[in-house]
Amino acid sequence: MALSERLETVFQDVVKRNPGESEFHQAVKEVLDSLGPVLVKYPEFAEAKIIERICEPERQLIFRVPWQDDRGEVQINRGFRVQFNSALGPYKGGLRFHPSVYLGIVKFLGFEQIFKNSLTGLPIGGAKGGSDFDPKGKSNGEVMRFCQSFMTELWRIVGEYTDVPAGDIGVGQREIGYLFGQYKRLTNKFEAGVITGKAPIIGGSQVRTEATGYGCAYFVEEMLQSRKNGFKGKKVVVSGSGNVAIYTLEKVNHLGGKVIAMSDSNGMIHDEKGIHLETIKQLKEVERRRIKDYAEHHKSVRYIPNGNIWEIPCDVAMPSATQNEITEKDARKLVRNGCIAVGEGANMPTTPEGINVFLKAGVLFGPGKAANAGGVATSGLEMQQNACREAWRWEETDAKLQQIMRNVYQACFEAAEEFGTPGNFVKGANIAGFIKVARAMIAQGLV
Repeated sequence: MALSERLETVFQDVVKRNPGESEFHQAVKEVLDSLGPVLVKYPEFAEAKIIERICEPERQLIFRVPWQDDRGEVQINRGFRVQFNSALGPYKGGLRFHPSVYLGIVKFLGFEQIFKNSLTGLPIGGAKGGSDFDPKGKSNGEVMRFCQSFMTELWRIVGEYTDVPAGDIGVGQREIGYLFGQYKRLTNKFEAGVITGKAPIIGGSQVRTEATGYGCAYFVEEMLQSRKNGFKGKKVVVSGSGNVAIYTLEKVNHLGGKVIAMSDSNGMIHDEKGIHLETIKQLKEVERRRIKDYAEHHKSVRYIPNGNIWEIPCDVAMPSATQNEITEKDARKLVRNGCIAVGEGANMPTTPEGINVFLKAGVLFGPGKAANAGGVATSGLEMQQNACREAWRWEETDAKLQQIMRNVYQACFEAAEEFGTPGNFVKGANIAGFIKVARAMIAQGLV
């Protein structure tokens, strides 16, 4: 069987075995499309069926999460944890609490996490989890009761040397704290390394809240520097207004760029003078309000309900909201408007058609499994601190994060060069991440 036919057969088998999980199918196809040259150079990977094995999770858990709201009414949600691959270390990946969560979303995220974690150079495997619970509009008491119920099931399969969850959409320090408290209550252990994204007072790392946004900005800065410039003087558009978007804004400012537009699920704000960081932080982190309320504080801003942020002319686009938010049409608009670089702060926010538009136009493109690896990288640093009973200073942790993102960039750059697609960081990230995991799987035999 020809190599291309073999990869297509693997993909069709994944689709058949995982019906209706379109996001997972998309993630698998993107990786498989990169691996033909790898199998030519390393035929032992094909012989050991590494690709077939890596596409099948080691373990999948679906469970009921009953909890009681403030009115005393019982609510029932569904929880998930997909432990995808532990070849490099304990399973590692966030928990997402959002109504859109279902098994296919969790598997796509977990599959991406395998390669993202590999690229960081840290000894961590890939996993993901979450629930269709929506923390928006819930009281602290309701969120706490849900998290306690969720951990009452999850605690059986997690641990410092087994599986270390973290946060994702809908799961911040508040939720992580409640989850950790319930784990401690159930196990009678202050096992700080069992979960990351904690508040520093209970063993969390400095820079963890900022890490994904900072890391994405660091990666894009490396891409821009390869063309002898950088963020300085660049107009930047950032979708979303959660942690990733907020701290992308902060780091872009530090690096000399100017964010002129941000968004949430209801609309977008646009201000050529630049978005004011402290106002965004107050609205989103303290008051938990919508992006439209920004206009109450800054009269120069334009709020557009249900607006398409990718129609705003910019030098750099940084999608930081959710999957498949940049379509082929959006990508073409960005290219026409002069966009020269894209850094994915979210997981798989650009459709395959959109990616092709960027690559054909010569736009620097940082895929999510590389560009947004800063979050899990700092989670890995948190694990190190917990294991050593240490707490590193802000500057020390930030310097380590910046170096990891430089290493991720270099790994993508070198793999793309070696396998004949220079400048294609999609293929570079997939190949560099895959080879490391494949070698670890070979070393451990058929497990």
